Amino acid sequence: MSLFEEGGGVVEVVDGPARAAREVAGVLLSRTLGPLPEGAGSPVWTIGGAGPVGIDAGDERAAQAACGVMAVHGRAGGAPAPLLAEYVSTVTGVLAAQGATAALLARAHGRAPLRTGTSLAQGALLTVTQYLAAATAESDDPAPPSGPGLATLVTADAVRVEIETLDPTAWAGFWRRLGVPSRTAGHGWLPFQSRFGTAVCPLPPELRAAVAAHPLEAVRHAGAAHGVSVVEVGESTTAPVLAPWTLEPAPLSLLPPHRVPAAAPEADALPLAGVRVVESARRVQGPLAGHVLRMLGADVVRVEPPGGDPQRALPPVAGGCSVRFSALNHGKSVVEADLTTRQGRDTVGELVSGADVFLHNWAPGKDRDLGLDAAALHTLNPRLVYASASGFGTALGPVPPIGTDYLAQVHGGLAAALRPSDEPPAPSLMTVTDVLGGLVLAQAVLAGLLAREATHRGCRVSSSLLSAAALVPRPAPRAALAPLDRPLPTADGLLCLGAEARTRPREVAGTVGAGGPETVARRLRDRTTEEWLTALRTAGLPSVAVRTDLAALAAEPAFARAVLPPDAHQPYARPAAPWSFTEQTDR
Repeated sequence: MSLFEEGGGVVEVVDGPARAAREVAGVLLSRTLGPLPEGAGSPVWTIGGAGPVGIDAGDERAAQAACGVMAVHGRAGGAPAPLLAEYVSTVTGVLAAQGATAALLARAHGRAPLRTGTSLAQGALLTVTQYLAAATAESDDPAPPSGPGLATLVTADAVRVEIETLDPTAWAGFWRRLGVPSRTAGHGWLPFQSRFGTAVCPLPPELRAAVAAHPLEAVRHAGAAHGVSVVEVGESTTAPVLAPWTLEPAPLSLLPPHRVPAAAPEADALPLAGVRVVESARRVQGPLAGHVLRMLGADVVRVEPPGGDPQRALPPVAGGCSVRFSALNHGKSVVEADLTTRQGRDTVGELVSGADVFLHNWAPGKDRDLGLDAAALHTLNPRLVYASASGFGTALGPVPPIGTDYLAQVHGGLAAALRPSDEPPAPSLMTVTDVLGGLVLAQAVLAGLLAREATHRGCRVSSSLLSAAALVPRPAPRAALAPLDRPLPTADGLLCLGAEARTRPREVAGTVGAGGPETVARRLRDRTTEEWLTALRTAGLPSVAVRTDLAALAAEPAFARAVLPPDAHQPYARPAAPWSFTEQTDR
C-alpha cells in the first residue's frame, strides 16, 4: 500500500496550505517505516494551517508573519521579512513525522492506536522558542549589543563571505592579520558570538572595511592561519543530495540472550513514557533534540561538566540561568561529570547502561577520543540507540569547516534560497538549521527506537545540520517578491496578505478602495491593521497581522492554547508541545 493511498488510514491532511509539510513528513515516514513491526497499527496524522492559533490564514507565509518568524529573520535588516524557502513547512513536516512515529512506538508498547496532529503555526512557534523566551523574561542582566546588521562580509574582489570561529583567540589573530587592532577586533567579538541568540550582528565598521580591503585569497589565508573558517556565499539554491539521517544496527554478536519487556504505560501517558535518554550536548541542535523527546514523554538526563554548562550564564539571565539555555533544557535532570577523567566517563557508562538513547553533538572524533563511541557503549548496552549530530557529517570531506548554523546555510543552498532575488545572498541570522537539525536528530532517534522494536538490536543514528538543510524545499532560481508579497505598513503596524489574497491582487485593491494593485500599499496606511483584516476577511481574502513584538505574544488570546505564559518555575513564555495525541475511535 502506498503511504498516501486513499483510505489507507496512514495520512489525513486537513488544510491545503500544508501540502509542502505533508510532502516532507512523507519523505521522513517513508524512511522511518521500513522496520515497522507487524501489527503495530498504522499512524493517523493530520497537519493543519493555524491549528490551535487563532489566525485567519494558515499557510507558510501567514504562519511566519503571525508567529514572529518574519520579525526574527528580519531583525538584521531592520524590518520583518519572509523566509522564501518552505522553512516552516519543513519544520512542521518533521513534527508530523515525529508525532506519527511516537504514536507507533506507544502502540508497540501496548497503547491503543493514536491519532496525532500538528500545524504550521505550531511549527513556526517552535522555531522562535529561544527568541520568545528572551523577549518575555525579566532579565537580571543587560542585553548584549543589538541593532541591525548581517555577519556576511564582502572582500575587495566583491566576493561575499561568511566567517566562523568559536575561539576568541582565533578571532583576534584573524583580524590582526588583516590589520585590525586587537581592541577594535575585541569590540566585534560579543555581537559576533551573540548573533546565535539575537539574530543580529552589528559589527564595528572597521572590521567590514578590513575585509573589503583584501581579496578573497588573502582573507582565506588569514582564516587558515588562525583556524577561522571562511566560506564563499554563492547564488546557488541547490540542495545537497543527502539522506536526513543514517542508521546502522549494532553488531549481532552483542545481542543479549533475552530482554525484559517494558511495563505497559498508563492509558493517558505521553507516547515516549518510560523511554530514558542520556544527553551530552551544547548550543541548540543537540539540546533541542532532547527537548523534543522530553516533550514527547521521555525522561532526559543531561550530562554537564563540573559547575554546569557554561551556556547557563549567557545573557539574558533570569532566576540565575540563561533563559535561552533554559528554554531548551527545562525539565531535564542533570548529572555533572568531567569526561576528561576516567571517573567521568564511567559515570556516563553507568547512565547509558540503563538508558534507551545516548545523544550528543560533540565535535567529530571526540567520541572515539573519549572512548564513548557507539562501539564502546554498545558493549555496555546492546539495545542502546546511539545518536550523534554534527555540522556536515562526511559530506564535505575529512576537514570540514566549523559545523555551525550559518555555514550550514551556505553549503546547504539556503543562504540564497531564503532571500529574494533582489537581495544579495546571506544566511539568515535566525538559527534556521540549528532548529531544523535538532528536529531531524530527534526523528532519527525515534526511527532508531522503532527499528529496535523490530530487531531487538540497538543502533547508531547520525544526522547533521547539512542533512537537515537538504530537506527544505526551495525555489530555483531564486524567488522574486512582488510588492504585495512583502509585509505591508498600515496605520498602526504591518499586514501580510494571505495566500488567496496574494493571488487576487485586483480583488484586494477593490476591497481596500485602491485604484489598482499598484496603489494598495499606499491605501493600507490609512487605516489600522485590525480594520483591514476585518475587511479582507469579509471579502474572502483572509490575511494576518505581522508579529513585531514577541514579548506581547504570550498574552494574546489567539495564542492561549499554543503558548505557555511565564510562571514561577519558568519565568518566560514558551511554545506548548506542538502535537495533539488522542485515541483513535474509528477503528
